[in-house]
Amino acid sequence: MTKQTHSSTENDLSQSPHGIAAAEGASLAPEGVYAAVLTPFSDRLEPDVVAFIGHCRWLFENGCDGLAPLGTTGEANSMSVDQRMTLLEALSESDLPRKSMIPGTGSCALADAVRVSKFATEKGFAGVLTLPPFYYKDPTQDGLFAFFSELIERVGDPRLRLFLYHIPNMSTVPIEPSLISRLVKAYPGTIAGLKDSSGDWANTATLIREFPNLAIYSGSERFLSDNLDHGGAGCISATTNVTCGLAAAVFAARNTPNAKLLQKELTEVRLTFERFPVVAALKVLKARTSGDDAWLNILPPLEPVCSDESQDLLTRLTAFNRSAPVPIELA
Repeated sequence: MTKQTHSSTENDLSQSPHGIAAAEGASLAPEGVYAAVLTPFSDRLEPDVVAFIGHCRWLFENGCDGLAPLGTTGEANSMSVDQRMTLLEALSESDLPRKSMIPGTGSCALADAVRVSKFATEKGFAGVLTLPPFYYKDPTQDGLFAFFSELIERVGDPRLRLFLYHIPNMSTVPIEPSLISRLVKAYPGTIAGLKDSSGDWANTATLIREFPNLAIYSGSERFLSDNLDHGGAGCISATTNVTCGLAAAVFAARNTPNAKLLQKELTEVRLTFERFPVVAALKVLKARTSGDDAWLNILPPLEPVCSDESQDLLTRLTAFNRSAPVPIELA
């Protein structure tokens, strides 16, 4: 699926069927299919700005309603603050619609999270997707509230829209509903939503029900149809770097019988990638489709997949494409 190229950084999102909608309290609620964007690196393991912008453009043109760069999939917590801000600067200077982007800004260091969040807000991005501080284990709810409160106060910008990032299997620090309630009460115009990467649909459904004014995303497109049926905002997913066309078809068919059929196919591809280290596997496919082996570069401690795993992945995806309603690009 090819979508119309965005031609202005000040894209009028009122023209988009899945764009930014102002909710009560002027908070923003992006909806649709978002990719947690991969980051390309040079052989010296520096971010490749040109390839990064090119990939972001491809995602918009092939089904994505928005992007979430510099998150887990983007290896952001293995980057320096300066590297992250270089990529944000490049996005802000491109013709891509930054009002359809929610960059990751999380860090264990409050000052770093503030610096990147403030920069992203000043550059006009739709919001920021922020992890809890994750180095110190079992923080109290008061401690977590203090972190997010200090971040919001120190950014000190009424344009800030903060999306909480719940990924307890990676961070080991869950974002509990009680913390969300407390933050919403204290900062009703600033807390805009949450990405739930717990892999637990019951948790996502509870959040959608308990926080109807927040944009609640599933962290996997496995749950895209269910998320939409229950009033959620869509998905922000790693594998939509390659499944964006099929995910867009599910979104377009929402609330119709065809959505479930398309969702079954989308889930099959997601589960295929979950058989492998996901970031490295996605980079294998991106290297193949772009013809650029630099896409295989990955920041330690992550490692590339071996050649046997790469071939196994491509064999499985080729078999999927034989009957897929929206094939995955393989060449």
